[in-house]
Amino acid sequence: MKSNRMPLLALVLSGSSVVMAQPASTPTVQPAATPTPAVVAPPPRPCPAEAADTRVYALLLRGNRAGSQTSCRFADGRREILFAFNDRGRGPALTTLARFDPSGLPLSIETNGHDYFKGEVHERYMRSGEEASWENKAEEGRQTLSGDAYYVSFSGAPEDLAWLARALTKKPGRRLALLPAGEASDEPLTARRVETSGKSRSIRLHAVGGLDFQPSYVWLEETGDLFAIVGDWFTVVPEGWESVAPDLLRVQQEREARRSGEAVRRVRRIPVKPLAFTGARLFDANQAAALPGRTVVVSGNRITAVGADGEVKIPAGAETIDANGKTLLPGLWDMHAHPSPQDGMLHLAAGVTAIRDMAAETDTPAKLKAWETGEAAGPRVVYAGIVDGPGPFQGPTKTLVATEAEAVDAVRRIADAKFRQVKIYSSVKPELVPVLVREAHARGLRVSGHIPAFMTAEQAVRDGYDEIQHMNFLFLNFWADEVPDTRGPARFTAVGEKAFQLDLFGGKVEAFLRLLKEHRTVVDATLGVFEGMFTSRPGSVPEGFAPVADALPAQVRRGLLNGGLPVPEGMNQRYLDAFTAMEQMLARLEENGIPIVAGTDGMPGFALQRELEIYVEAGLPAGRVLQIATRDAARVAGRSEDLGVVETGKLADLLLVDGDPTQRIRDIRNVRLVVKDGAVYDPQALRRELGIRP
Repeated sequence: MKSNRMPLLALVLSGSSVVMAQPASTPTVQPAATPTPAVVAPPPRPCPAEAADTRVYALLLRGNRAGSQTSCRFADGRREILFAFNDRGRGPALTTLARFDPSGLPLSIETNGHDYFKGEVHERYMRSGEEASWENKAEEGRQTLSGDAYYVSFSGAPEDLAWLARALTKKPGRRLALLPAGEASDEPLTARRVETSGKSRSIRLHAVGGLDFQPSYVWLEETGDLFAIVGDWFTVVPEGWESVAPDLLRVQQEREARRSGEAVRRVRRIPVKPLAFTGARLFDANQAAALPGRTVVVSGNRITAVGADGEVKIPAGAETIDANGKTLLPGLWDMHAHPSPQDGMLHLAAGVTAIRDMAAETDTPAKLKAWETGEAAGPRVVYAGIVDGPGPFQGPTKTLVATEAEAVDAVRRIADAKFRQVKIYSSVKPELVPVLVREAHARGLRVSGHIPAFMTAEQAVRDGYDEIQHMNFLFLNFWADEVPDTRGPARFTAVGEKAFQLDLFGGKVEAFLRLLKEHRTVVDATLGVFEGMFTSRPGSVPEGFAPVADALPAQVRRGLLNGGLPVPEGMNQRYLDAFTAMEQMLARLEENGIPIVAGTDGMPGFALQRELEIYVEAGLPAGRVLQIATRDAARVAGRSEDLGVVETGKLADLLLVDGDPTQRIRDIRNVRLVVKDGAVYDPQALRRELGIRP
């Protein structure tokens, strides 16, 4: 995931889709005869009658109304926040009651309701004198305060960010210790006067540090009250003021571009002379093996020589890097990303030099252009344009199709944007899938995605899918009669409850695997997502993040404690076994020669490192896993001419790691140097910019 401003909102504010499953199996399941309504956003909940002031905010996901926040203020200073939204059948519904001291520090906070995945929320914070105590789904703590401190809600509403920003404005140096850990800062930025329908308000942008890898932006009114939180993915703005959000986002993006430009000058170095790696253990992605004692020369942004030490002529005056004891690899690919401009340094710090955006809109490339030009640090991007159908579970996209003509037009626009792929989402009508496939293939585009509701994975493959996103669809293929509509939470919970029952060596699975092999259907498994969903429990750091958790900013680390799906009573072992079954299915794909790509749908950089570790734990040789993440990814992405292997003439995308990840895949975490398009990045410098400790 990306922007973990608050633990509850991590999935939403990040833009992470983590959206999986539809039904699947051989028979066609027909939808109900009643027409599908448009997406249903929970209506604003009214304040109690005794409230002295009421403010209602619209909550938008990628510009579409998805919910509301009602802010109630009482004469005695109490605040009540009523917050809910619908994100493809998921989303929280919370009520928060809070009291503050005159300086804006919370005296008490109580939040009840349910979280994004419908787990119960009962959170309490209380301060009495110098004693503070708190309890939430993942933490229980008590602390004697030695000075001012602000408790950051674990399951909070967007208003929390404004409360913190307002408290910071009243403190010397605009800094505050955070509870349970960390420190926040505030930087007041641009002031503006906004107008709509004859009304106007004076507002100021604030950059709040200490909650994430990057500043969290919030617009406050002169009174210190929340005006807006705006982003590409998630926006909260007063009802009736939605029209000003794009301009506020533009202001933030300009600010972020300046900040990124300053950062890239600190973390990137462009060699003025050829660069020569000597003594390297070179990962040959074609052989899936490490070759000792190799020299690689880079001139400009191209690899100009590769060979054994002593056999390659090093240009006069070249900068030489002694790579003895280290492994030199092609840059890694994350084949399932949902990037924002703030993600670039996280990707590069982990050696990820190329990604595939799996939910791109036609205006997305302009937002990430700075990565391409070098004005900001970030990977290369290949785009898959997303298409969905209108309805109560529609994805947060502007590209919605309900007719054949709309489907054809959507593909035309994706092709005109120079994207390489069409991604079909969950609410597309099954009868439109062949239309989308036919039109995409006619324009030279690949087709992949979720399996739309009331379809099976088998049908999608027969209709022409080139690739399937998310491993759970392979399981749901066999339960269409039992789980007919998986647009809601069943796309997760059905797998958690039933996966252990599926005979992975039985006739039905064997027949399905033969179909995938015959069609050369690629599988983008995103197993790290499901490890989090099925095996993580509140209060514990997920296994995949344990090696790095203590180095992360305190509030980012705290977000890792959120846990996965709520586990029904008596189902704990079944959920654990579900993930084991997914690992076994991955091994079956590999055994049967079915193409696999490594994508994450998760936190940039770190999630890919874990994804590769999981593949090895599933039984794939480490060298083969690295081949999947380099050569095979470039082939599927249509970039194998220039990327994916270390060969003369290829673009210079490389990473240097301590150790030998072909023998110990965990060594892929030991990144010591990254080259992207010939520019050199120091991973430790990138991490310092992000607040990550060595």
